[in-house]
Amino acid sequence: MSQMSQAPLESLEGLIQRLDAAMDADCDANRCDRIKDALVAATTSGHDFLDEDTKRPVPDSYARRLVHKDPQNRYSVVAMIWGEGQSTPLHDHAGTWCVECVYQGRIEVTSFSRAANVCSTTGVYDFKEEERIVAGQGDAGALIPPFEYHIIANADATTSVTLHVYGGEILECSLYLPREEGGYQAETRQLGYTA
Repeated sequence: MSQMSQAPLESLEGLIQRLDAAMDADCDANRCDRIKDALVAATTSGHDFLDEDTKRPVPDSYARRLVHKDPQNRYSVVAMIWGEGQSTPLHDHAGTWCVECVYQGRIEVTSFSRAANVCSTTGVYDFKEEERIVAGQGDAGALIPPFEYHIIANADATTSVTLHVYGGEILECSLYLPREEGGYQAETRQLGYTA
């Protein structure tokens, strides 16, 4: 056995090894199931494998930090750090699958479905709230397009941390901002990483 194959799951190296293996799945649903299993096992192992700088919140918005990028660009791992009251707007994942898992604290996830009345000329859409859950450490879920619309918010008065594994590297998505006259206006957002 190689040294890499012996990395303990509760280490970052062990998690990356499991994620590499998950990429061999025959479809996105199976791939996401394997990734969920790996994330749940890693985040409930009792070992803290993210350093303090990675888990540090910032005052004005949630932080987004790259933890690992697969050299073949099959996936990336991003830690998101949520201070008290911080959340995302309604957004999509640019047509890319994603598995999200709570590493520390609790988050509230509100899932939406997009109505069929797509207006491509104005970028105005209607959404219907489907589900609202509060997830704690070790809870994980997957978004597989076309089911990729949600809002994430910190559900605690202390810092929460989530791990997100994307099918590639997401550097752009669409936000859907509520309009006074009804519906949601689409807006493209460039995504970066927090220092």
